[in-house]
Amino acid sequence: MAEGQERKAKFSFGYHRHADQDAATPVRHPVVVVGAGPVGLAAAIDLGLRGIPVVILDDADRIGEGSRGLCYSKRCLEVLDTIGVGDPVADKGVDWKLGKVSFHDQEVYDFDLLPEPGHKMPAFVNLQQYYLEKYLVERLEDVDTVTVRWRNKVTGVTQDGDHAVVEIETPDGPYKLAADWLIAADGANSTLRRLMDIEFVGETFRDQFLIADIKMKADFPAIRRFWFEPPFHGGQSVLLHKQPDGVWRVDFQIGWDADPKEETKPENVRARLDRMMEGRDYDLEWVSVYTFQCRRNEHFVYDNVIFIGDAAHQVSPFGARGANSGVEDGHNLAWKLAMILRGEAGPSLLATYDLERIQAADTNIGHSTRSTDFLVPKSPGDKHLRDAVLNLARDFPFARQMVNSGRLHTAAHYDSPLTTPDEEPFGGAARLGDPAPDAPLTDAAGTPVWLLNALSRDFTLIHVANGEAPDVPDGVAVLTIGDGGFQDPDGLFASRYDATPGACYLMRPDQYLTARFRRFDRARLDAALARATGKA
Repeated sequence: MAEGQERKAKFSFGYHRHADQDAATPVRHPVVVVGAGPVGLAAAIDLGLRGIPVVILDDADRIGEGSRGLCYSKRCLEVLDTIGVGDPVADKGVDWKLGKVSFHDQEVYDFDLLPEPGHKMPAFVNLQQYYLEKYLVERLEDVDTVTVRWRNKVTGVTQDGDHAVVEIETPDGPYKLAADWLIAADGANSTLRRLMDIEFVGETFRDQFLIADIKMKADFPAIRRFWFEPPFHGGQSVLLHKQPDGVWRVDFQIGWDADPKEETKPENVRARLDRMMEGRDYDLEWVSVYTFQCRRNEHFVYDNVIFIGDAAHQVSPFGARGANSGVEDGHNLAWKLAMILRGEAGPSLLATYDLERIQAADTNIGHSTRSTDFLVPKSPGDKHLRDAVLNLARDFPFARQMVNSGRLHTAAHYDSPLTTPDEEPFGGAARLGDPAPDAPLTDAAGTPVWLLNALSRDFTLIHVANGEAPDVPDGVAVLTIGDGGFQDPDGLFASRYDATPGACYLMRPDQYLTARFRRFDRARLDAALARATGKA
């Protein structure tokens, strides 16, 4: 069996009839997720690990082909680690942190995205999307609260008071399901968004890029290479990334007037690649064309229907903001929805998903728009300015800050009502409204442990030992640094958190720092918890 055929066989799944299809009235589930891509699968697993039953519906019966989503950021990997797939993704993927930017035939500058040590996850990992989907589907085998129904195509949706109802087409005919909460993770061409007549707000840019996955033996290093107007592709930009299995991803800017059908013909793709590869042998694996879009739904929550990932927002691929942001959507949503379904919080907590993730989407759209404006100047004057910046960047650091070949994804910061403002000053890398910075620790037996792996799936209070034992409410885990608890052998926790004896740091279930105090105070902790769960 050829390699491509073998991979398709491994990543294909069969349709199975479910008892719900024989019910006289729609069977009601706590959560139904539409879309079994990385975003939908990760969100469903996250909910399942929090004890929430989830049904996933997907109209396909296999994992997608081609690299598609490719670059996974440090924060995305940390989120994937919380659901049990961080290690296989990091192990299989090509990790990188260095990049080079060139103009014509000269290197302009290089950069390092993670110059400091002491983090479990690398700055970025390149991995074909089908591998990530495979690991997520395999992880589902150990999460008995989540099931996937392949070849279940959603064809209708209605909302009825406190739940939603979806109409589904299958090889055995139609049926309906009811859901307390319906999560739309069905991608950029979301069926649910269309059925609900939800329009994107934003901009589509007048340019196109050709993507090619090629397999070849090459000694190129595992770095991000970006060329502005290289000799082999005159007047337009090119991006190169290394993937596992000897596969390389090439993005060619081809302009708005290019005909996608013509550009994706193998002979035309090879003509471009031949000029770039200068005689190297390669095999063409996958080709596609995309346009830049910077758009989002006006809201992400519509009564009992919640949008995540590309169904909620779209950005240009440069900067790796699509899949990474979508996985973060699901991580933000899962703990809030779980608390609501368990009766531990009211529906008002869900409003903060809308607020926080729209903040993140707007930040991504802003970065993506500026990247696109730099990549695709709108006027001759803009192009002269861009070229001047690129020439200056060879020698002047200030100009390098202006070069924009795609600002790479970083974790979202939330200006959120769930966050308790500081009453005492804190320094260090840890910031309120940001995810917790990782740090290497050791447990009581001297075994190395990463801080983020030691956090609970619920709220966690990190306490720097000072001889006192914090009296915390039920549902809050305590992680002690010092004395008989975890140790900070390299001092990186102390440095990153500006830690002093007695200091306390309250972490949300999605690992965001939501409150901190120089000394434990039960009343302040209770108030911070009430605020962090939407009760204040």
